Amino acid sequence: MTALAFFASAYLSFSAFITRLPRGVIVNGVDVGNMTYSRAAGALRDEVESRLEKKRLRIDACGDIHEFAYPEIYYSDVFCEGLRAVRGRGEYLMPVHYYLNGAEEIARSICAGCEREKTEPYALFNLDGEPFTYYDGCDGIKADKEGLLADIRFALGKLEGESDCEEVFVRCGDIKRQSGLEEVKARTIKLASFTTYFDGSNIDRSFNIRLAAGKINGAQIPAGGEFSFNSCVGARTAENGFRQAKIIENGKFVYGVGGGVCQVSTTLYNAALLSGMEITEYHPHSLSVSYVAPSRDAMVSGTYCDLKFKNSRKTPIYVRVKCFQSGICCTFYGESDGYNYSVQSIVTGVLPKPEEERVEGEEDRILSYGKEGLESCSYLVKEKDGEKEEIFLRKDRYSPTADVVQYKKIAD
Repeated sequence: MTALAFFASAYLSFSAFITRLPRGVIVNGVDVGNMTYSRAAGALRDEVESRLEKKRLRIDACGDIHEFAYPEIYYSDVFCEGLRAVRGRGEYLMPVHYYLNGAEEIARSICAGCEREKTEPYALFNLDGEPFTYYDGCDGIKADKEGLLADIRFALGKLEGESDCEEVFVRCGDIKRQSGLEEVKARTIKLASFTTYFDGSNIDRSFNIRLAAGKINGAQIPAGGEFSFNSCVGARTAENGFRQAKIIENGKFVYGVGGGVCQVSTTLYNAALLSGMEITEYHPHSLSVSYVAPSRDAMVSGTYCDLKFKNSRKTPIYVRVKCFQSGICCTFYGESDGYNYSVQSIVTGVLPKPEEERVEGEEDRILSYGKEGLESCSYLVKEKDGEKEEIFLRKDRYSPTADVVQYKKIAD
């Protein structure tokens, strides 16, 4: 070992036993000469904390002021390491770092208070009155949390000097709506209506029509979704509130629970066709009905005969069904596909009435009138930009019915 290395090692070993600073040592303006290291560090921290008690950090969050002070504003230092490095009298500067306790959570909470979710314009579908209530929505607000944290650190760095108060502003930016109210209105226009009429004095049948109509009113069919009449209306049973009225069964008019509901499904079917819906299931009656042209009816029965149609568009379809004193009207709303639709009904043949049916009774009278049967078909007509296209829909056969005549029984 050289002499230089020996003396250096000896000095370091000796200095490890030194417990006081040399006289005339001033750190950060505080005389700590002849103090022990721990006492000197304590004196320096007392000075830091006495100054820190006067300091303030204000954060302006869109006009809402948040103020922070000691001990929310705290500090870290290198006094222990720095003091042990002092080798002689003189003035020394040792850094003090100010920080905000829980700065990450504070910034998150403050920014959350400034932010607002973007709301696109939208429409609410109403069951009564105006079909839709429209709302403009609003732009969103996004606060810059990382920017706020950086500004807090910068402001606290200035507090390390002579500044007693620093103010920071939360920086916010707008999140613009992607659509306008006019676009919403374009997706909720009236597409088509269809109306049929009934005898309002037929109390039970009218009741069934109104009950079924009320269950459908307000239906919304999502983009690509399918509507099922049976799923929407439910079983036509007394337990579900339906009454006895005339229905068609096995080619005859008889009384059954839910009579009149087929007029609702038929009205809906025609409104769906005129609105450009894709019919996925329908069933004709066995007899022609009076409230709609041939090949434009849609019978429903039990769970095995349903009316279904699909919304093949990219936006929802809204359905309104309203009854008045002697009629029912179905209206579809949504986004137009650019076509105008109409339906043509064509009678292709007439089937003669069969011979009258005779029954005995107390007097001569006609119990019911029969009618001729029909063969028919229908076409959907699409028109756009002056061009017309006819699409075959269906071909049907409606059975004829005989007069039922009662003759007075002749006594033997």
